[in-house]
Amino acid sequence: MPHILGSAYLLGSTPDHLNDIYENESRELDPWEDSPGEISTANLWASYQRAYVDFFEDQLVLEGYDWHKVLEKYLFEGKEPLINNMISGLGHPLIHLGYAFELSSRELAMEALGLVTTSYNFLHKYLDQSSYTKPYFNSTSSPLEILCRIRADARLDGVVDHKGAGNLELLFKEHEATMLGHWNAWQINDPTKEFGASQKTAAALLVATHGLSHYDFFIVHLLTTSHAVRILLPLIPAKFHVPLVRQWWLLTVAVYVAQLRPEILLTRVTDYDVKGRGWEWVDEESIKGKHAYDAHYVKGLRALKEAAQTWGDENFYLKAAVRFASEFNGWGGFGSAETEVRQVTGH
Repeated sequence: MPHILGSAYLLGSTPDHLNDIYENESRELDPWEDSPGEISTANLWASYQRAYVDFFEDQLVLEGYDWHKVLEKYLFEGKEPLINNMISGLGHPLIHLGYAFELSSRELAMEALGLVTTSYNFLHKYLDQSSYTKPYFNSTSSPLEILCRIRADARLDGVVDHKGAGNLELLFKEHEATMLGHWNAWQINDPTKEFGASQKTAAALLVATHGLSHYDFFIVHLLTTSHAVRILLPLIPAKFHVPLVRQWWLLTVAVYVAQLRPEILLTRVTDYDVKGRGWEWVDEESIKGKHAYDAHYVKGLRALKEAAQTWGDENFYLKAAVRFASEFNGWGGFGSAETEVRQVTGH
């Protein structure tokens, strides 16, 4: 719920519309139940979401409500800092933390800590253990070029036969060397320039892979997590800047393969005729259009707008946003052809 409320607020929604979003989202979400037990410093890794949030809120009180100090202690410290697993749970901890900083919300910051602790998974080791980062014989500074290589990589033919997040663990369990080879192929020499290229890649992945079916629910997370990375980079310790970008890239490689390596046709964006529609039209569609209550739709459009404002490439991002807003009619990417017609709103 905070994601769509935050996005709609930042796009200029009225108080009435924000109340409507709250009411609509409330009907879709499960009630938050009490956890079976409490969290303490002695049992930090129990998977109790509400108990974790309660724990971090208690730490917030102890730090005099300075949420930055709580983040410093629990997110950035230790041999295996939590910041290195923000892409767990399809990147929702990362997205949540981004909104915490954008909205200066201590509540969202504590919830982000709760999300990353309860969704913590195997992906952290690729950032925590330097042995997984190895020079690649054919490295490039272009993430889009690497995705094209992944699409053409015969080693990945047939490794999964349907789309869905359930493929992620299998891919690393059975094809780790191939996955990490492509991950390590991205050479970051100029972090600012190359991060800009990664944001354009995220936009292309969403819009330039879309054919006749619904837009891909899992691929949109690559765009919204990229936006979160952009928000966080100036605000977190410098030593985590490149690792956070590489963490996003790890998620991107994984999701791209899990979603059957769709062809990226940049002309779907570059040749698109916006027919005079600009960002004002996109904003209107975001907060007043027929999909204004779909959280991922609204977040995706706002991420495209923010990227345009950041990098100055108005033409590309505007075309991507107008095409996405014009064509969107629900989410796909969940599995076999029989389930591709499923439409999802909210979370």
